[in-house]
Amino acid sequence: MPADRPQVLVFDVNETLSDLTPLRARFEDVNAPGHLLPTWFAGVLRDGFALTAAGAYADFASIAHDGVRALLSGLEGWTGDAEAAARHILDGFAHLDVHPDVPDGIRKLSEAGYRLTAMTNGSVAMAERLLDRAGVLDRFEALSDVGGPRRWKPGPAAYLYAVERVGVRPDQALMVAVHPWDIDGAQRAGLDGAWLRRGASVYPRAMTPPRYRAQDLRELADVMVAGWR
Repeated sequence: MPADRPQVLVFDVNETLSDLTPLRARFEDVNAPGHLLPTWFAGVLRDGFALTAAGAYADFASIAHDGVRALLSGLEGWTGDAEAAARHILDGFAHLDVHPDVPDGIRKLSEAGYRLTAMTNGSVAMAERLLDRAGVLDRFEALSDVGGPRRWKPGPAAYLYAVERVGVRPDQALMVAVHPWDIDGAQRAGLDGAWLRRGASVYPRAMTPPRYRAQDLRELADVMVAGWR
């Protein structure tokens, strides 16, 4: 294996591997607009990041539950049961599927000799169900979540925890994510980065640029396999 070829690929899970679009219907089930999904999810990330910046920690489910309650309570004319609505929306994570390009991309990278792991701001249990349903769980050596280091990505402790669990140095690993903040955080922690655009066209200039850019995981796998034959 060439010295500068990544030994391990570290995958983000939410939105990078999983398709959150069906959660829009969960909002609609509780008589809230489906377009609230990205606002809510961005708020969950914001609060997780804020706690990490303050040296504190709460898990994804707790922050996400509070986020639904806060969002719905401020929604004009909404009169439902916020607790029940939050439970219904969060239960949707257990039924999500991966993006269509994920299984082929994962198998191609695994068969090319790349070791695969994941680090999520969510939970290992959710990641296991997602990858098992997609038929690719067996391609991953380990799944990690931020409950281990008690620091959310993009805090450096999260990335260092993930690579330590599979026994490599940060400079031997490549973070694969759809979020520029995740790529930036990983690269500041010493990993390389691969950005999956998934329809986005602009990578923020304020953030460290990724080593690889690809539309989706199939394209990234093609590039990485061809580049290291």
